[in-house]
Amino acid sequence: MTIGEVLRHNAKTAQVFMRHGMHCLGCAAATGESIAQAAAVHGIELNKLLAELNEA
Repeated sequence: MTIGEVLRHNAKTAQVFMRHGMHCLGCAAATGESIAQAAAVHGIELNKLLAELNEA
């Protein structure tokens, strides 16, 4: 699932992405980049990020 898909499903997840330094939520990378890819690029533990997104 891409960042864009997550945001369309639940807009509250934007706060989670922002908190982890993912500020380019509207750019082209967000529409094509998977959550796993974004976590790797930003040095974020994937399971932690997924847990926070699921709680949002």
